[in-house]
Parts: sequence; C-alpha cells; structure tokens
Amino acid sequence: MSITGECFCGAIEYEVTGSLRDPLSCHCSRCRKAFSSQSSNYARVESANFRWVSGKELLTSYVGKHGFGLLFCSVCGSTLAGTLDKAIHGVTLGCLNEDPSMEEIHHIFVASKADWEVVPDGVTQFPEGRRDIERRS
Repeated sequence: MSITGECFCGAIEYEVTGSLRDPLSCHCSRCRKAFSSQSSNYARVESANFRWVSGKELLTSYVGKHGFGLLFCSVCGSTLAGTLDKAIHGVTLGCLNEDPSMEEIHHIFVASKADWEVVPDGVTQFPEGRRDIERRS
C-alpha cells in the first residue's frame, strides 16, 4: 500500500509505503498554535517507509526542546510531517492525497480544547494524552 501527500502549493511531495497508525486529533494549546486550527490531525509512520518525492530542499523545520519537531513548506507554509529526534515520526492527515483507510482517530487533550470547539459525540476522547503511544517508535 502506498499513500502520497503534498503541500498546498504542490512544491513538496512525499510517499509512505505501508500503513499509517495511531491516528490522533490533538486539542492541546500547542497543537492549536502549531497547526493554526482547533486541533492537529496526525498519524504515525515508520521512518523507513517514508520518502520525499520532490521539493525536499524547500522544507523548513521547527524542533522543540522535547525533541519533537514539525516540517513545513517554505513556500506555502503547509505543515507536512512531524519528527522525533530528527527522524520522520508521522504525517499530517490534511496533506494526504488518498483516503488512508485508518482505524478510528482518537481525540486527545480534550480537557484543554478551546472553549469554542465542539468535539462530536461518539468519538473516542481522552482528557489528556495517550502515554502508551506518545514516544513509541
């Protein structure tokens, strides 16, 4: 199985072979700022199954003191992928070109969501994070 993704302007493209796992929608204040949205939507990938198809030279990054980072298109600003200790950790779901046919997305840090956000009834929610998957490779 192969899944492709690209930034808004199309200058950067990537491919993931294999499946995406541990899909999350994080509602913490840091993710709201990093993604300029009410939450981030992200899934894990094996770094060995990820490759940049084009535009790698246009990437820019931000890495926090905790070792997690984000990769952005320097042209359009799309957040494409996340890193952990400088290796690809996952991809943002909004930049995928195909339906990834994933398991249910878990909503994390719902206790700190924005007051104006409404999380749909019936979705799996966690008041804080899921420690069982946060730093797993």
